[in-house]
Amino acid sequence: MTAKVMSMGIFGMRSFMVEVEADISGGKYRFDMVGLPDAAVSEAKERVQSAIKNSGYGFPFSHIVINLAPADIKKEGSVYDLPIFVALLLAGKQLDIDVKDMAFIGELSLSGDVRPVNGVLPMIIEARNAGIKKVFLPDMNGGEAAVVEGIEIYPVKNVKQLLEFFLGKESVDPIQKIKLPEMDFSQEDEFSPDFSDVLGQHAAKRALEIAAAGGHNILMSGPPGSGKSMLAKRIPSILPDMSFEEALETTKLYSIAGELKNKSGLVKKRPFRSPHHTVSSVALSGGGTVPRPGELSLAHNGVLFLDELPEFARTTMEVMRQPIEDGEVTISRVAGTLTYPCSVMLVAAMNPCPCGYLGHPKKECTCTASAVARYRNRVSGPLLDRIDIQIDVPAATFSEISGSAVKEETSSEIKERVEKARLIQRERFKGTGVTCNAKMTAVQTRQFCVMEDSAKALIKKHYEELGLSGRTYDKVLRVARTIADLDGYDIIRREHIYEALRFKNIETE
Repeated sequence: MTAKVMSMGIFGMRSFMVEVEADISGGKYRFDMVGLPDAAVSEAKERVQSAIKNSGYGFPFSHIVINLAPADIKKEGSVYDLPIFVALLLAGKQLDIDVKDMAFIGELSLSGDVRPVNGVLPMIIEARNAGIKKVFLPDMNGGEAAVVEGIEIYPVKNVKQLLEFFLGKESVDPIQKIKLPEMDFSQEDEFSPDFSDVLGQHAAKRALEIAAAGGHNILMSGPPGSGKSMLAKRIPSILPDMSFEEALETTKLYSIAGELKNKSGLVKKRPFRSPHHTVSSVALSGGGTVPRPGELSLAHNGVLFLDELPEFARTTMEVMRQPIEDGEVTISRVAGTLTYPCSVMLVAAMNPCPCGYLGHPKKECTCTASAVARYRNRVSGPLLDRIDIQIDVPAATFSEISGSAVKEETSSEIKERVEKARLIQRERFKGTGVTCNAKMTAVQTRQFCVMEDSAKALIKKHYEELGLSGRTYDKVLRVARTIADLDGYDIIRREHIYEALRFKNIETE
């Protein structure tokens, strides 16, 4: 007797439908699993066998064949436990239901509990697109599935609850859909770090406001304790709230990586990822036998903060060059080639020298000139060229840290200006797929970075005298465009170019 149950698989950001076919025939007991299963899928037979017996049903000790179609795509993970369970009961005639237009997802415990799995959100979207009407999945995955319209989601805690639902002995209500207008994407939280906590450092705050307004990459250099990390951790508090589309794409990545907290709901706040400097290039870019998202992709639509930048391995830093430029990372493995999005705002921090006190007004630097050169050369020129804003963060003065200076602005006050600038940019790039000035193409840079004559003369002078690269020229224009947006100007003025040049550590007169 054969039976067929629908389920889903996932490969990168792409989900696909999987037919779980079960055949039970006479003869000596044997359990064969075909259809390119990985080790976790192959081990499902022991979990399913125990779950069937512990649910009060009889396990068919005959020749069992489970086929996962399409057979030419590798299946991985424990997502197929529940559909195999249902298929075996149907094939053994211990369950008589019509599973047409249904799909099943979930891992089983030996006692029959349905455990959560990764990648549910893209799976549910694919199931809806394939015409599936009902999906039965783990109760803990219900939150992320609730945002998908046009399909009924049935969360179940164990197989006993599922079977009694099919037998009409217990009701399982479809999960209530989340109404998009009611969703709050605000990042404000009374416990969130606020810019008013950072005393002084007004020049650095100005640079971070510009970086947030245009989505620009930024590097902060300064002695230990000057506030570089404090400033970086507060950047999400001034970034614009995420749109539903951004939240959905970010949640897909977190779902695939198994990073959704409590397995519920959308990621509503912009990510802030801060990997340690010992992180490997694979952990940063993503990888594995079947590649998973790395830190670059998990920071998508948010901030990737690299503290102590020169301490990162050279190979790790260099792997970021192309992804932060293109907004996506491509990973090639034997299993296939995958592309994950990684549109991030790169924020980095470093000391000016190994001891950290080069240029400090009170503490003497103990580093030799060669040691300082070696330390700074750990960060390559091509990587620095991809960082739009570079600023010095000096040690704060006593009057600043004692609270006797001017009142510090709150994050909400800075965020208001940032959102006004981003609104201008959304209107500017409507329908192009570009979301902020930092992501402008070369053609868009020429089109939208219109300068007055004095501004054009200033940047021409420095381009010719200093031999700036074409990339540096474009980045200066994009930063100047953001400064002009914050100031409310359509045309880039001389003072905007002047400030943008200073942010690239280019000396101006």
